[in-house]
Parts: sequence; structure tokens; C-alpha cells
Amino acid sequence: MAYVLITANRNYSSWSLRPWVLMKALDLAFEDRIEPFTKPTNYEEFRSFSPTGQVPALLHEGRTVHDSLGITLYLADRHEGVWPSDPDARAWAQGVVAEMHSGFSALRNDCTMNVGVRVQPKPMSPALKANVARITEIFEQGLERFGGPWLAGAEFSAADAFFAPVAFRVRTYGLDVGKGQAWVDAVLAHPAMREWEAAALAETWREESHEAELAEAGEITADYRARA
Repeated sequence: MAYVLITANRNYSSWSLRPWVLMKALDLAFEDRIEPFTKPTNYEEFRSFSPTGQVPALLHEGRTVHDSLGITLYLADRHEGVWPSDPDARAWAQGVVAEMHSGFSALRNDCTMNVGVRVQPKPMSPALKANVARITEIFEQGLERFGGPWLAGAEFSAADAFFAPVAFRVRTYGLDVGKGQAWVDAVLAHPAMREWEAAALAETWREESHEAELAEAGEITADYRARA
């Protein structure tokens, strides 16, 4: 049975992007099924395919694997390349993936993902400044320690997939990530990321709560999305 990956709106869903871009980068075949956010709470509708009522979810051989990290671990049991082969790079990548999965709440809350716009953000809170400083450190450390162009070395891995939504946020809000911008530029140019972005720009969906979060983040200076 082939993989079926269920995701939500390309413009908004950072959690969906992680396994999607990883599977694309590793050239893993899957059916791409989109269940869009249609209102602030989609729990009951999403419960029909995900035990958490959230995306992403992976369907495979009668199993439902939920959560972006759960899906990544499931894929790693079955495919090479999810984690770097070098032991040091692998350990580092697993650590920063776990850190991204569980942390950076200020970045998530203050810089909501919206692929198709550019924003002049409000002054950063101390918590957001700390998040951006740590992300900058991760990007610079990965590139310097493992030689790039990806975070954990020469090959795209789960580390790149988990920080891919951050790359969109860096561009949307003009965040300064120092020398880590080299990675941001590289990942935004990846064919899979370009494919995701093109789909995001073509979307005409607008969801009220996501748009309200965007308005709270700062002043929209450009909107490249298709008209609703």
C-alpha cells in the first residue's frame, strides 16, 4: 500500500510542510491529500482521519501515523536518508529536530506562517528575540560544523524539513538569522519548497483566525496570494 499524506492549506500549515517536504526531498512516492482549514477549529472534521483531530497524518498499510515527528520516525524505520549517516551529524540533527518540535513557541505565536505575504513585524518581545537568537545559532552551527549546504551536511535530512517552515517565516517577517541566511536561501530554492510555495500562492482559501493572527503580527507590506 502506498503512502497517503494528509496535510492542510499550503499557506498556513507549517506542521504539514515538514513531512511533505521531507518525503519530496527523499523522492518517496505518496498520495498528496489536502484537507483545508475552513474555520478556527476543525477538530471534529479532522478526527475522521486523525486521532488528534490535527494534520499531518500518514496512512500506510492500515495504520494511521499522526504528528510530524511521529511520521518522521516512522519513515526513518523504512528509508535511508531521513537522518544523516554520519553519527555526529545524526545525533545533532535528532537533537535540533526534537528542539524544534517542542519549542520556539514565541516564534510560532508571534510570526504565524503565511507563505504568500511580507510583513513589517511589530517590535519583538524578549521571548521572540531569544527564539530568533537560538535559531540563528542552530543554523550557523550546523553549517559550520557539518559543511553545508544543508543543516547537517551535504544531504537534505529531517533537520532541514523541520526548520523549513522557519525559512518561510524568516522571509515573511524579514528576520535576521546572520550567516544562517545561506541555509534559508538554499532551502527556499529547493524544488520541493518551490512547489509548496507555488501551491500556497495559488490558494484562494482564507481562514479567519489565521488571518487575524497575521494582522496581529504586524503590517502587511505585500500580498502575493491569489485573490479570495
